[in-house]
Amino acid sequence: MGQPVRDYLLTLCVTAAVTYLLTGPVRKFAIATGAMPEIRARDVHREPTPRLGGIAMFFGLCAGLLVASHLSNLSSVFELSNEPRALLSGAALIWLIGVLDDKFELDALIKLGAQMISAGVMVMQGLTILWLPIPGIGTVALTQWQGTLLTVALVVLTINAVNFVDGLDGLAAGMVCIAAAAFFLYAYRIWYGYTIEAAAPATLFAAILMGMCLGFLPHNMHPARIFMGDSGSMLIGLILAASAISITGQVDPDALKIFEGSTRQATHAALPVFIPLVLPLTIIAIPMADLVLAIVRRTWNGQSPFAADRGHLHHRLLEIGHSHSRAVLIMYFWSALIAFGTLAYSVHSTSMWIVLVVVALSFIGLVLLLLPRFTPRAPRWAESFVPPRYRRRVRTEGPAPAAASAEAPEEDAEERVPVAAGVSGVNGATAIGHRSRFTDRRKAGTPS
Repeated sequence: MGQPVRDYLLTLCVTAAVTYLLTGPVRKFAIATGAMPEIRARDVHREPTPRLGGIAMFFGLCAGLLVASHLSNLSSVFELSNEPRALLSGAALIWLIGVLDDKFELDALIKLGAQMISAGVMVMQGLTILWLPIPGIGTVALTQWQGTLLTVALVVLTINAVNFVDGLDGLAAGMVCIAAAAFFLYAYRIWYGYTIEAAAPATLFAAILMGMCLGFLPHNMHPARIFMGDSGSMLIGLILAASAISITGQVDPDALKIFEGSTRQATHAALPVFIPLVLPLTIIAIPMADLVLAIVRRTWNGQSPFAADRGHLHHRLLEIGHSHSRAVLIMYFWSALIAFGTLAYSVHSTSMWIVLVVVALSFIGLVLLLLPRFTPRAPRWAESFVPPRYRRRVRTEGPAPAAASAEAPEEDAEERVPVAAGVSGVNGATAIGHRSRFTDRRKAGTPS
């Protein structure tokens, strides 16, 4: 067990290192080519932030696949399966379209067509859903057209779900990293625990996806120095979908020999097989809910479903008073709770402790949602290790100087000002809030 884990860990570290080291030069390249949105009145970042972070993430993917192909325990994935090549082909196409969109702002229908073509490219090379395990029925074989349509639909939905949630610094990369971690644990259990080689590609894809997100996050956390843009969000969405497709439609349920004994025993034993039908949805449950709500909201208001707005879930958190960082952490919390809760239930479905823990953590999450104004304060001995907003303020006698009183609450004030929903924005915009210094970019530098 230890040797495969070390190989996966090495692949993850190489992917993360390449992504991290290339993000800096990519940022300079994006600035030189002008691939950055202008600051507008609805933005809070103080200077134009470059996009094209997906370039570094794509080369991290290539590095991870290259390293894995030369490792003894993972080289068989490339010899026995064509799925890594299929993934690389589809990823290269969707990444290229994303790069062009980050620079030239392509039409939404063009991007939708590119997503469908990328999914078709993967289907043509064998990365498709062949059968589905249905509870109470067993394995249902799909025709070529059924498998193709289901695969394309899953890829398009996952890509757009990740793309829609990419609205705050570090949000999309962190949520996808959490989803990939949960999926890696599940896929590794299927492969190594049940000795099913067909689950090895999905395990590799999840490990590489974690490395891409972890390598990019240090540059993308608030305040972000670079955005991943569509070149990054569509890329990681496609890889996440490819992992789900690989293990859902390629692993034969009959290989697990679970349909034996009584009906009750078979039902409990079948959970590791039935869970792929649920896990790909739970790991993107929040982005998918955001996607559905956005489509309904925009259609109801007479807008295009692809029109950008400020009504997403993370924008609602800012609207009710949460700071930027806290809104991101709350989204992380719910994503991890749903993904790892489902994973734990698939392993020990008969344990009531799992249900009780999930319920207790859900209650904690609801409390956090209802306390947007609460700011925790670190103890005195830890103040030097935390941001200034978490340090205890020292009370001074007499009236404070005007300059000091104006600067002290500046950070908290910027993070807590509520913002009205419904304002259009771009993919990758970091946050929303009042910007007193850049109310009108055209008048910047002119005397008032």
